[in-house]
Amino acid sequence: MTDALRSVALGEQLAALLRSRVVRGLIPAGTHLVEDVVAAEHGVSRGPVRDALRTLLAEGLLESRRRGFYAKPFGQADIDELYEIRIAAEHLACQLAIQRSSAQDWEPSRGYLAEMGRHVNSGDQHAYARSDLEFHTQFYVLSRNSRLLSLWRQYQPTFATLLDITNAQDADLSPSFEDHERLLMLATDGDCSHFSAALDSHLAGSRRRLSSAITKSD
Repeated sequence: MTDALRSVALGEQLAALLRSRVVRGLIPAGTHLVEDVVAAEHGVSRGPVRDALRTLLAEGLLESRRRGFYAKPFGQADIDELYEIRIAAEHLACQLAIQRSSAQDWEPSRGYLAEMGRHVNSGDQHAYARSDLEFHTQFYVLSRNSRLLSLWRQYQPTFATLLDITNAQDADLSPSFEDHERLLMLATDGDCSHFSAALDSHLAGSRRRLSSAITKSD
C-alpha cells in the first residue's frame, strides 16, 4: 500500500471513529479538535487527521473557526435535517430505480436482504445495520443518476452511525426486516404508489426511534 493510500485509509477510519463520538455526544459540543492532539491520541500523522476533520466538516458535524475545527452539537434539529434530505432523495431514487430497472437488476438487493435475515437470526445488530444501509444504497445505484448517488454517498457514513444507534435500541430486528421485505416486493412489482407509502412509513419509524435514542443519551 502506498503512503497516499495508507493515509486515505487511516483518514477514513479516523473519520468513522470521530463521527461516532460526535454524534453520540462523546466529544462535547464546542470541543476544539487540534490536529496535533488528535494525531498523538490515535498514533497517526497529521495527514489522516486533517482528512478526517475535513470529512466531518463537509458532513456538518464540525464547524471551522479561525483557530481550527470545533465539534457541533448533534440533536433533534440535525436528525430532522438529515431525514428531510433523505426522504426527498430516496423517494426520487426509488422512483427512478423502479422505472429504469429490470427484474435481474434487483439481485444485489435480494442478496443484502438475505444478509439482513441472517443477522436477524444471529442478533448481530452492527452487521444488520451495514446490510440495511447497502440495501438502501442499491436504490440510488439503480436510479442510474450519478449525482443523486453522490449526494447519498456524502451522508451515507452519518446514516451508518445513526443506524447503529437506532438498531442498538431494538431488541427485535424482525419488524425492520419485514419492512425491507415489503419494500423490495413492491419495488420489484413496480408498485410505485404503495412503495412510496411503505417507504414513508419505514423512514418515519427509523426517524422516530433515532429521536428517542438520542433523547435517552442526553
